[in-house]
Amino acid sequence: MSLLSTLLRASTQFQNGLDGGRTPASPAEPASAKASNGAADSASNGSATDDRFTRSATTEAPNDLKTRRLPLNHYKQSIGQDVAFVRETLRHKLAEYNQSPATALNVSRRPNGGLGLDGALPDTIRQQIEKDLNHNRGFKDAFSRLSAAEPTLKFMDNALKLNQAYGVNNSVLDSVVSENQQFNGLQDVLHRYDSLRKSASATRLEAGGESALYAFRLNARA
Repeated sequence: MSLLSTLLRASTQFQNGLDGGRTPASPAEPASAKASNGAADSASNGSATDDRFTRSATTEAPNDLKTRRLPLNHYKQSIGQDVAFVRETLRHKLAEYNQSPATALNVSRRPNGGLGLDGALPDTIRQQIEKDLNHNRGFKDAFSRLSAAEPTLKFMDNALKLNQAYGVNNSVLDSVVSENQQFNGLQDVLHRYDSLRKSASATRLEAGGESALYAFRLNARA
């Protein structure tokens, strides 16, 4: 064997030995697999992050729910007959004594329990009409019912409007309304409000929007 052949064979064996000692390289990962893995990692990380911003289901507070169910319009309709009777009686008295039908009148309860009349009337006529009203049993009964119902309904109406517009809760209203709607008839609500008014301080009631004195106004100017 020639020297050249021997050198070529040795060179080949040496090169094969070097190749055999190397660790085979891993085949390149397909681009689609990389994208898939990246999307999975992103989704995993995203879900962990999104959980922090998931909004919890909005639940209405029990007090809000029970007050929003109040049949306020039904309450107002139930006192409509008394309102009409008192109004028409006062108008009839103005006509009876030849006074202007546009005369503004205020009827309220005096400290002695009787009804008092205020308005732009000659004093003698005002006193006579006031006397007539105090002798009218139907008028006095209707006024008594309104003096209990109208301030309560006005307070409830204002409290509900504030709640619906601004989310403002009223502790007095929450105390008056029962969670059982079967016990929220007009007389039920009026009785609880009257009991609360007798036991609560005047400051609390005024803060709740309730006026200490009630007056029925005819031809009242805004």
